[in-house]
Amino acid sequence: MNIPHIPVLYKETLEAFININDGYIIDCTTGFAGHSSGLLTSNENVKLICNDQDDEALEFSKKRLEPYIQRVIFNKGNFEHVIDTFKDYEIKGILADIGVSSLQLDKLDRGFGFDSDTLDMRMNQNQSLDAATVVNTYSLAELERVFKECGEVREYKKVASLILNNRPFTSAKEISELLSKKMSKGKIHPATLPFQGIRIEVNNELGVLERLFDSLENAKFKDCIVAIISFHSLEDRIVKNYFKKWTKSCICPDNVFRCECGNNHALGKILTKKPIIPTALEIKQNPRSRSSKLRIFKFD
Repeated sequence: MNIPHIPVLYKETLEAFININDGYIIDCTTGFAGHSSGLLTSNENVKLICNDQDDEALEFSKKRLEPYIQRVIFNKGNFEHVIDTFKDYEIKGILADIGVSSLQLDKLDRGFGFDSDTLDMRMNQNQSLDAATVVNTYSLAELERVFKECGEVREYKKVASLILNNRPFTSAKEISELLSKKMSKGKIHPATLPFQGIRIEVNNELGVLERLFDSLENAKFKDCIVAIISFHSLEDRIVKNYFKKWTKSCICPDNVFRCECGNNHALGKILTKKPIIPTALEIKQNPRSRSSKLRIFKFD
């Protein structure tokens, strides 16, 4: 079958789980099953839980992973819920590649791309909030928040005003063309960060990621590897902060003179002092990998 996706940090991700010889690995964001197929091949005694909220991705993955069907459970849902759903299973690994999939970027009818004739950006197409709602109905203050906090747009006030004063929009292409004309050119397309902001708002990506970590913290899986691939600083900061929090043995308030908590609260250790980033060769072969970062943690 034609595989329309190159998984990022593929070798490095498989190496993170190489010593797992039993139990289940959860692929929270299966997508086209690039990482999933590699994990099933390299970990012959491991079973996989393949989760995704995108129907099209799940249907593709079911066909691709057919040779391993006895070792795979497919689950449709947002990854914020997947840990709670499978908390009673023997989970030995968690993988979350939290970027937008190539399926979503490349299909113009999904509204993620600059040339798309639609304005959607929903990862789960059953939800009501979409990009058109954000762009065409949000107030100026709400748009400024989206572009500042979710998009990290330096000129967020200008972008919000441009959107407000030129709406309604019916396509992502209209917005990208407007921003190309009105915003200063830099190393990246002027619509890149505004689109990131809209997409994160539509899918509540940061809130979902935090809830994934909260559910992992509550699950208390033993000897479990957690590998997270992020694609921008907002996501990476959440990953880094949670991993750091999980290594703290003392959780007393800073103003306490002497430890009173027992000093035994560390949940595990960070296995990557610095995030693993793609090689120059990978970036050349797959430019979309250039901003990816892999961080790994091990629960004791």
